[in-house]
Amino acid sequence: MTTHTTTGPWAVEAREAQARTLTPLTFRIPRGQIAGLIGPSGAGKSTLMRMIVGTQAKTVGSLSVLGLPAGSPALRSRVGYATQQASVYGDLTVKENFAYCAGLLKQPKARVAKIIEKVDLQDKINTIVNNLSGGQRSRVSLGMALVGDPELLVLDEPTVGLDPVLRIQLWAMFNELKEEGKTLIISSHVLDEAEHCDDLLLIREGTIYATTPAAMKQETHTATIEEAFLELMK
Repeated sequence: MTTHTTTGPWAVEAREAQARTLTPLTFRIPRGQIAGLIGPSGAGKSTLMRMIVGTQAKTVGSLSVLGLPAGSPALRSRVGYATQQASVYGDLTVKENFAYCAGLLKQPKARVAKIIEKVDLQDKINTIVNNLSGGQRSRVSLGMALVGDPELLVLDEPTVGLDPVLRIQLWAMFNELKEEGKTLIISSHVLDEAEHCDDLLLIREGTIYATTPAAMKQETHTATIEEAFLELMK
């Protein structure tokens, strides 16, 4: 991976970045936006997310995150990452999970209370995480990614398996985070969620196509993101 530093309005800037089955990727994600990452299973969405957070092995090319090379130690507190499987300790309480993470990131104790309020789990602070519902565990996982007060959030399928009401609640939270100035990169198999994004990265067969919801529908002469996606998959 080339270690160059960039400045400017980009949260992520890739130039011929490549790993595993992905072809060399070139794209930009603006700061302060919600970028949706969509594509069929096995297309490389999770690989790209690991590249951005700096945990993907054997990455080549140039990939900068918040103006620094992806994976730089200085980015550890500036980038929050939630994997598809809830990144939580099931045998600890909600409060204990956040307190442990805050200790690792050298955050003040007051940060724990703020995160509990942010993810709306005030009435579950002393509940063992394994005893929570799927939607509540998703909130804990999101909270863990927020403990360090990151500028960039990378969320891998955060709404998978959740009912429509819970998905709406999470997307309301994502938009609140955007209003606070954070950048979010969110992968999803639920195509109607792409309508909530400012920018889209469509991955197909290891290649990437950067667009917006409106441009994607206009280019394919379709009325919905689902129709546009199916048209592009032909």
